Amino acid sequence: MPLSRLPLNALRAFEATARLCSMSAAANELGVTHGAISRHIRELEARFGVPLLRRLAKSVEPTPAGAQLAASLDDAFQLMQLGVSRLTPSPLTLSCSATIMMHWLIPRLGRFKHANPEIEIRLNINFGEVDFIRDEISLAIRSTMFQPPRDVVLRPLLHEDIGPVCHPDYSARLNLHAPEDLARARILGTATRPAAWREWLLAIGRPNPNLAIDEQYEHFYLLIQAAACGLGIALAPRLLVEEELRRGHVVAPFGFITGPHKLNLWIAPHQYSHNNVRCLSNWIQSEMATQSRAENSNALSGLTPGGWTGTSGELEEG
Repeated sequence: MPLSRLPLNALRAFEATARLCSMSAAANELGVTHGAISRHIRELEARFGVPLLRRLAKSVEPTPAGAQLAASLDDAFQLMQLGVSRLTPSPLTLSCSATIMMHWLIPRLGRFKHANPEIEIRLNINFGEVDFIRDEISLAIRSTMFQPPRDVVLRPLLHEDIGPVCHPDYSARLNLHAPEDLARARILGTATRPAAWREWLLAIGRPNPNLAIDEQYEHFYLLIQAAACGLGIALAPRLLVEEELRRGHVVAPFGFITGPHKLNLWIAPHQYSHNNVRCLSNWIQSEMATQSRAENSNALSGLTPGGWTGTSGELEEG
């Protein structure tokens, strides 16, 4: 079929439907009606003489022929978007989790804007995988818990220090001095990092499969707020509680220790050469380096990579 006769609108409608497994979702993404999507797909099936989708009760799924076409179209549309994005300036967009944005980025962002008033930054709240082209993301701060996209430009930021934190009165009331004292505490967890407590226990050399989560929160910023309000003790990266520690809203009764995860900066490869992207990248790396030096110089004593240096004993079920 000549390129000039390709039904591009219909192919775009089908690709979105196959990717999202929903005609309604495809219609929302493309800004058209459900009827338009359905009509485009019927036209393609009539043109090619094969069914492209299976209509299920509440969704659709591609047939083998449809899956093959959808994969080819996805590659083609990605290449088209990449070509356009290289020629058309995109908004400078930084993506990171809501907690990093609230507790680390925004308190520092004024310094960047003051030094670079001509650079406009759009913020994107996310903490998982990134599609730089489709989501128009320039840079993303991500944990090593997530796999970076292919061809991403990766810059290391810092190695997370982690530790339990709680309100000062809560720590004093429960007399929290050593990890085994957690048996008296109410353990708080977060759905976004369900293995946090286990990772900390392994880091201090005190694995305990019986440490139970008493209450779980959906996001880290809710978890930190709960700990600061005296609702229990939470496990958090020091990066995210530095300001609360400085203001005395929380304390870290056992100090902090290097955890298993790092923070990296992911940079969209097709935007890496842009001056504004490099400027923001360099600033983030500099700020994180300053953060890392401050954490090292102000490190609380008590925890070492070999384990807790205080009293011995086994943690009981919390």
